[in-house]
Amino acid sequence: MEVPPEASVRPREGDLRELALLFLKLGTTAFGGPAAHIALMQDEVVRRRAWLTDAEYLDLISAANLIPGPNSTEVAIHIGWKRARWKGLFVAGSAFILPAVLITMGLASVYVRFGTLPQAGWLLYGVKPVILAVVVHALLGLVPKAAPSWGLRGLGVAAIAANALGTHELLVLFGAGFLLALFRGVSNGGRAGVFGPLALLFPIAGTASGASAASASGIFWVFCKTGAVLYGSGYVLFAFLKADLVTRLGWMTEAQLIDAIAAGHMTPGPLSSSATFIGYLLAGPWGAAAATAGIFLPAFFFVAISGPLVPRLRASPLAGAFLDGVNVASMALMAVVTAQLARAAILDLPTAVLGVASAAILLRFRPNATWLILGGAVAGAIVHGARLVGWGA
Repeated sequence: MEVPPEASVRPREGDLRELALLFLKLGTTAFGGPAAHIALMQDEVVRRRAWLTDAEYLDLISAANLIPGPNSTEVAIHIGWKRARWKGLFVAGSAFILPAVLITMGLASVYVRFGTLPQAGWLLYGVKPVILAVVVHALLGLVPKAAPSWGLRGLGVAAIAANALGTHELLVLFGAGFLLALFRGVSNGGRAGVFGPLALLFPIAGTASGASAASASGIFWVFCKTGAVLYGSGYVLFAFLKADLVTRLGWMTEAQLIDAIAAGHMTPGPLSSSATFIGYLLAGPWGAAAATAGIFLPAFFFVAISGPLVPRLRASPLAGAFLDGVNVASMALMAVVTAQLARAAILDLPTAVLGVASAAILLRFRPNATWLILGGAVAGAIVHGARLVGWGA
């Protein structure tokens, strides 16, 4: 039996070091949520390092969308698996998570001491327009690969329309995948039996938390349960945690939960780092560690069982068609998020100029996006300072 190319990959210390440094950098500078993180990873691992092709990267995005948990963290874990197998899986995921966890823990300690979060609006003011430009640039590169034909473009438009009408993201993804697989299956004579491997991509969600007090173990199980069933945006995370922590267990107030979600949005890296903030409020450093482990461990588990299947799914004609459909729907949902990000990022003339200038620089010079993000932060600080001394509030 022929051994697939995937099996010949062996981790090297240089690969692990490069993975750690790359994802530590991304975890420290990647503001803007999952769509922005995915765009920044595409810039680094596809365009700059050529570790993956656009098609391979699209398949990883789709695989991450099919399982519960924080999508951008799962894409990072998938990249680690592709690059250096089991060691790479843990190195890439941990390195991407670590900066956000440490920053969020610092914010939590300030919050516990002073009862409020530090003000960082000036930072996000300059960073968000740059992030918008980075996401648009990534979409311009990925969409033609995901939808090379008019039929796939039509499927993408239908996915956008379905999402706009309120259809759940998961239904949009699976619906697009199954529709395209059904169409190609009928076109190829209706061969069956190729969807067996897809079943392993569906989650088996745990349900028991067993928590009755805000102990480290109780905190861990609450967040592990949430991480094992969570699909969707940070607002879905908010709904899950409100039901458990505020309504059912009474561990915290809704105002504290809102501040925790805000802390996750203020920091780079995965938004699920809000769990670290909550854990710290409930039980100090040990609570923060328990909540962090609980929310992220399911992502490592689901990627570990699904990552090796992606090349096999791509090799199957109808399973490959399913992935093609999910790829198109993933790009459609990313476009919807980009439109929402635009409304939040372009607030006035300076942010509009910063966004357009960043897009032009990306298209013309293709610099490392990290430098643009740092430049956006500096620009935000300059505008903030200028307004303080003479431009008004």
